[in-house]
Amino acid sequence: MVFWIIICALALAVSAILLRGAARGVAASDPAASYDLKVYRDQMAEVERDLARGIVNPEDAERTRTEIARRILAADSAAQNDPGEQPTVGTSGYVWGIAILALLVVGSVALYMRLGVAGYGDLALKDRITAAEQFRANRPSQADAEAGLSPEDLLPPLRSGDDYESLVTQLRTVVADRPNDIQGLLLLSVSERNLGNYTAAHTALSRYIDLRGEETTSAEFAQLADLLIHAAGGYVSPEAEAAAALALQADPTNGTARYFQGLMLAQTGRPDQAFQIWDRQLRIGPAEARWIPPIQAQIDEMAARAGVNYVQPSPGGGRGPSSADIEAAGDLSASERIAMIEGMVSGLAERLSSEGGTVQDWARLITSLGVLGRTNDAFSVYQNAVQVFAEDPSAMDIINRAGDQAGVAN
Repeated sequence: MVFWIIICALALAVSAILLRGAARGVAASDPAASYDLKVYRDQMAEVERDLARGIVNPEDAERTRTEIARRILAADSAAQNDPGEQPTVGTSGYVWGIAILALLVVGSVALYMRLGVAGYGDLALKDRITAAEQFRANRPSQADAEAGLSPEDLLPPLRSGDDYESLVTQLRTVVADRPNDIQGLLLLSVSERNLGNYTAAHTALSRYIDLRGEETTSAEFAQLADLLIHAAGGYVSPEAEAAAALALQADPTNGTARYFQGLMLAQTGRPDQAFQIWDRQLRIGPAEARWIPPIQAQIDEMAARAGVNYVQPSPGGGRGPSSADIEAAGDLSASERIAMIEGMVSGLAERLSSEGGTVQDWARLITSLGVLGRTNDAFSVYQNAVQVFAEDPSAMDIINRAGDQAGVAN
């Protein structure tokens, strides 16, 4: 309520200024007439001076005074800008004042309704993070998300046809009779996915993973997350997030799971963290990885939401020395290898300080500095990396391992 009171007060203040300007337009004098009036009065004074000095006789002076007086009356009438003579000037001023006022009020309200949120105050960064965490903790489950979708919200099937559907129907019967058949469950999951039955696909894969237990691979957990997200129409549910986390626990470099992690953060009000994850994945690559195109399509928007002035790097451009560089180093002497490593370390350090990079790049720099005996530099880089990746537990594991190898971890 206070917000709207302030808005109304500002609108009234601006209105008063505009209408005052319009009123001044009504009473404004004619500038030319005012100038003429001043000139005529100066001429009248000059006649009196000439008469006093005897330059003109009284008869001529009287005639001149009469003519000047007539002109003064006419100029004074014009200077007063009689409303009866120029009614359109005042009317136009008021019309323009009211039009501008209406445009200002309507435009301001329309702009606020589009960009603002009525009833909410400004949120500090801490409050925004807290709100995002609460939303993330209370967001809809997988079942709720699937229940709210229609068939049009899902991707079309990869395969179709009566023959294929008949084979899948037979497979369903076989798996129902043999619920612990691991290979049958895996084949059923793939088949259901091909038909666009994502709920049935992730149900079969979940049963498969339960039977596999500790032998489940990172790729299989990532596949489960993929099916859950497809079944929810692109939404990363808590169940999909958990599957992606298990994939990263088994393999911290799983790019598919990393992409899903960033997507979840983007959907739950943390575009800053989503941007960091996707930027690192772009730099890691490889360029042909399946997660690169969706990241490239969304990361510019994510950077804008995070307040970052961003230019996309080339996919895979931040992976450090190439295999050719490493092979070439093997042919060098000990001193030459040290010099080569020094050069690579200097180049990597400069790039990280100016452009940033992946967690692997930071870890590589820390361990390389440790190998070179530059412990103080390694510790300084380690501290910077801790600040950069403090919100990413998986990245912090990599940084801490690198710090242990370099002997600088806290």
